[in-house]
Amino acid sequence: MYIYKAAVVGAGAMGSEIAQTISYSGIPVIFKDLNEHLVQSGLKRIREIYEGRVQKGKMTTEEVESKIVLIRPTTSYADFKEIDIVIEAVFEDIGVKKNVFQELDRACPKSAILASNTSALSISQLGATTARPEKVIGMHFFYPAHVMKLVEIIPGLETSEETVTDVTSFAESLRKLPIRVNECAGFLVNRLLMPYLNEASYALQEGSTGLQEIDRAMVEFGFPMGPFTLVDTLGLEVCHSVVKTLLEEYGERMKPAEIWGHLQTAGRYGMKRGKGFYTYGEKIEVDEEMKSLLQNLSKKYPKQPFSVERMIFPMINEAALCLQEGIGRAGDIDLAMLTGIGFPPSKQGLLHFADQVGIDVIVRQLDVWSFQMGGRFWPAPLLRRMTKANRLGLKTKKGFFTYS
Repeated sequence: MYIYKAAVVGAGAMGSEIAQTISYSGIPVIFKDLNEHLVQSGLKRIREIYEGRVQKGKMTTEEVESKIVLIRPTTSYADFKEIDIVIEAVFEDIGVKKNVFQELDRACPKSAILASNTSALSISQLGATTARPEKVIGMHFFYPAHVMKLVEIIPGLETSEETVTDVTSFAESLRKLPIRVNECAGFLVNRLLMPYLNEASYALQEGSTGLQEIDRAMVEFGFPMGPFTLVDTLGLEVCHSVVKTLLEEYGERMKPAEIWGHLQTAGRYGMKRGKGFYTYGEKIEVDEEMKSLLQNLSKKYPKQPFSVERMIFPMINEAALCLQEGIGRAGDIDLAMLTGIGFPPSKQGLLHFADQVGIDVIVRQLDVWSFQMGGRFWPAPLLRRMTKANRLGLKTKKGFFTYS
C-alpha cells in the first residue's frame, strides 16, 4: 500500500520533527494535539527546522512554504477519515497511549495503519486495544527525528507482514534507514544503550573517576558525546521511563544506579531544565549540588576500576542476548548502533568491535566483573557457546561475523 496521506498525533518535540520529516518528503500530513496552543507550538518548531535549512542555503523560502502548506494543523479527529497511516507520538505512558489508539481505531479508516513512536512500550499491548491489531506497529524514530536516519520497525504479535512491508517502504520514502526489530521491551537501541548509560552512572557514584573524565573517555573512544551529556540531552524523564520498562521485563541486570533517583528527586532532568548531570548556563559545569551528591554517594560504594571496556562490554553482552532471542540480526545490530547512538564508525559497529577484541577476552572480563560487582555482568550463554566453539572473532576468522 502506498502512503498518500499521513497524520501525527502529538505536537511535542518528536511529533513536530516527525511531521516535518513527512512534509519534507512531499506527503500531506495532519498534525494533531489536544489544544491550539500545543499545535501552534509544534508548528513553530517545524518552521524553525525549515528556516535552519534556508539559513544553510539548502532550501529557498518558496520551497519552505510549499512544504509548510502540506501540514494541516487540527485539534480534532474529524480530519482523520482519509489517512493511510498515523504515527502516535504522545507522552510515554502506556495508559495514555492505549486511550489514543482506541480513539484512532474509531476515527481512522479500517485500511489505515496505526503506528507508535514509543521507545520501549509493548506494541502487542497497544494492538490489543484496537479492532485491527494486524495494522498496529512500532515506528520508533530517534531524537532529533529530522536528523537521525535510523527508524526501528517493530511488529507486534498480531502485526501482518503486509503492514511491516508497507511501513518499511514508507520509512524509506522519508529517506530513513529502517531496521526490523522483533518485539521486546526497549526494542533494540534503547535495550543496548541503557546498560552503557547505567554502568557509567555506577562508576560515577562509586567515585571511580569524575563525571567529566568519564564523558571525555567515551568521546576519545569515538562517541559523539559522553554518556552524561547524552542523558542530559535526551532528558532524564525519557531515560527513566525506558529504564522502568526494562527493569520490569529483565530484572536485576537493568536495575538503575542510585544516582538516577537522586537526580529525579532534585528535578535535575537535563539540558531543557537547565541542570542534569551538568548545569547549563553561560558555561557547562558540574555545580556544587552535584559535587556534594557525588561525594555522599561515593562513601556508600567500594571503588571499582573505571575503563572504557566496562562501559562497552555490557552493551555487547546485551546484544548477544538479543541475538539469542531473535530480536535482530548481527548486521542490523551494528547498523543500529552506528546510526542510532553514534557508535564509533572506525570500530565498524558494536559486534564487529567485539570480534576485534575477542569473544574469549570479553567473557573472561565479564566473569571477573560479575564476581566483583554483581550479576549485571553475567555473560550471555551465546558468548560462552561461541568461546567453546572457537568462534573468538577476528583471530579465528569467525565470531559474530565470518572473515576471509
